[in-house]
Amino acid sequence: MTTTGWSRHLGPLWQARNRWLRRGVFWIGAILVSAAAMIFASLATRADELFHHTISPHPLAALAICPAGFALCAALTKRFFPGAQGSGIPQVIAAADIRDARQIRFILSMRLALAKLALTVLGLASGASIGREGPTVQIGASIMRALGDAAEVTKPEQMRALVLAGGAAGVAAAFNTPLAGVVFAIEELSGSFEHRTSGRVLSAVIVAGIATTAWAGNHSYFGHTSAELEFGAGWRAVILCGVLGGVFGGGFAALLLAMARGLPGLAGRLVARFPVAFAALCGLCLAGLGLSLHGAVFGTGYAQARAMVGGAMDLPLHFFAAKLLATLVSYASGIPGGIFAPSLAVGAGLGRCVALLVPAAPAGAVVLLGMAAYFAGVVQAPITAAVIVMEMTDNQAMTIPLMAASFLAYGVSRLLCRRPLYGALAEIFLRRLQGSAPQVSGMAMDDHQAEP
Repeated sequence: MTTTGWSRHLGPLWQARNRWLRRGVFWIGAILVSAAAMIFASLATRADELFHHTISPHPLAALAICPAGFALCAALTKRFFPGAQGSGIPQVIAAADIRDARQIRFILSMRLALAKLALTVLGLASGASIGREGPTVQIGASIMRALGDAAEVTKPEQMRALVLAGGAAGVAAAFNTPLAGVVFAIEELSGSFEHRTSGRVLSAVIVAGIATTAWAGNHSYFGHTSAELEFGAGWRAVILCGVLGGVFGGGFAALLLAMARGLPGLAGRLVARFPVAFAALCGLCLAGLGLSLHGAVFGTGYAQARAMVGGAMDLPLHFFAAKLLATLVSYASGIPGGIFAPSLAVGAGLGRCVALLVPAAPAGAVVLLGMAAYFAGVVQAPITAAVIVMEMTDNQAMTIPLMAASFLAYGVSRLLCRRPLYGALAEIFLRRLQGSAPQVSGMAMDDHQAEP
């Protein structure tokens, strides 16, 4: 057979082989992202428990632990791991829009992913009101990016698909919510979802969900609740949660953006000159807030939100406001950490307050409405907010009320914060990255050369 004949017969086989190799990268990456998310979750839980165990017999110890821990996190981030600060989701959104491979390697390096994990755990061990879900998105995208390099993926659209798949798989694995991972990829991580790559991204999320279920069991993040909201007088809670969630969530997002852009005048210059001292001051403010509520605002807020979903109402009514301030202070410090879990805790506290105003509605149902509405107000991703709360509580009966409250909160939030939080933070990050382009490119090359 001639060379041309062989090429004609082997060409389709070779193309099929390449297609399966590309799919294999997505699937193997999804399994690795799931494993990383499980390890991260275990370490974060242990760090949170360690902090509470330490301050339980000696509450005033928080006045030393919080400032010292915040200062250490800020110093390590500033000196050794620039790009690890904050949630991690803006970095993934920025990376999806960058064409320079060296800059992508800098933002989504395995070195930075490991630092993100370690520093977030350190922050939780210091009492910070942060979550691990946002950082898991950056870690997942970094794992996929590294696999893409190993598989010699060179086309920008294929690398972008890997980044989106890694971030979405991170959400699915962190919350054990595959559907929310898919919605999050479409609504938040990507402004447009290309038909050519959507199947691979979806398959990666599904594989991550299967792997997480296999390792951790088919559990719901906040347990199971059968609370329902029948149409009628109880729907006043939907309106109240939607409006209040939009006001508080949009206000919180606007404050975060203002701080990300930099404080004006002398205050801004002092913060820029003494970032570690400012982080320590933030830690001291957090310690004061925590002591005023007997430690309830420290950590992710997972335990408090789960208790309120389950019907426990022993927290003070102003818990949601104190948790909001604690999260604001923690984020302002510049240490790594996300806002997913703390925002859900704030929303649960808000829903609990609304439940007292609408006795016709079941309290458990109103707590779910508050969680979805406040989260939608903060991130301005209403479908993600509704789906993630529905999946985390295994309650499909609340889908329509959750959607209604989330979209109402989204509309109100847009009046206070004109830009979606993560997208606006990604633009700020990109401007700073481009402003230090020569330095970043060099760091990215060094980091890439250091990787196997």
